[in-house]
Amino acid sequence: MVSFHSLFAPITTFFLAILLNVSNAQLNATFYSTTCPNVSSIVQTVIQQALQSDPRIGASLIRLHFHDCFVDGCDGSILLDNNGTLRSEKDAAPNTNSARGFDVVDNIKTAVENSCPGVVSCADILALASESAVSLSGGPSWNVLLGRRDSRTANQAGANTSIPSPFESLSNITAKFSAVGLNITDLVALSGAHTFGRAQCRLFSNRLYNFSGTGNPDPTLNTTYLATLRQNCPQNGNGSTLNNLDFTTPNTFDNNYFSNLQNNEGLLQSDQELFSTSGAATISIVNTFSSSQTTFFQNFVQSMINMGNISPLTGTNGEIRLDCKKVN
Repeated sequence: MVSFHSLFAPITTFFLAILLNVSNAQLNATFYSTTCPNVSSIVQTVIQQALQSDPRIGASLIRLHFHDCFVDGCDGSILLDNNGTLRSEKDAAPNTNSARGFDVVDNIKTAVENSCPGVVSCADILALASESAVSLSGGPSWNVLLGRRDSRTANQAGANTSIPSPFESLSNITAKFSAVGLNITDLVALSGAHTFGRAQCRLFSNRLYNFSGTGNPDPTLNTTYLATLRQNCPQNGNGSTLNNLDFTTPNTFDNNYFSNLQNNEGLLQSDQELFSTSGAATISIVNTFSSSQTTFFQNFVQSMINMGNISPLTGTNGEIRLDCKKVN
């Protein structure tokens, strides 16, 4: 005789799977097709203008989306300023004197509000801005899933603990990705966003002079590249001096980042250890992405969608902020 449980277990599992995926299912590419049909082109136009005077803005905007999603999901919480009760994520260690592009987000929001008032969330603007940033810089384009709503709170403490740091070991960073449901392929693909943008000397100068207290530079750093970086970042020099994350094509979204890693020319510790950590599962992925830009682009798009699906507020949760800097 077939037990009741064995008959219904698969059905229960099926419904559980639906419940787990419900947040993702509620995001879709046509969310604003009737309420704000031109939202993508509005976002793209503002970013195109911003790129004229600021070639690094694309990388800055995608980083905002990343730092938003890793703290309580993609809910626009990183955009909120301090107020009486709210401690802004902008003041968390990974963001302070570092996260930028907030003015461009405000410009996008203004343009979107002029066209479709009270419709498009700030969280969705970050997701759309990331796609525009990549596609306008030579990278792939994709249909962004939409329908996120904005948080009414921020989590500064969470930003301090959940966002991966350039000084961390590969195992720590892998654990932080795993905590938000992202795997090792996502980690390598999303790290490939360091194919454009800049980093301040203070985020890697330990690799140049006194790595892990050894009194020597990081042994995984190409010596010619080391000499170049030491010129730009002298010991006890200005820690905020900017350096290209990809010195070969600094403003182009391509797969050169991965070739750089193969040559021991990753800028950050967290970049180079994807290739230089002995026995790591990331090495073969770096090799694959280095040999095929098409494969990298396909994986990057999927990983951006995966990251954009982290715990969104949907339905009646959260709100549609009218000003991205403050709750309604």
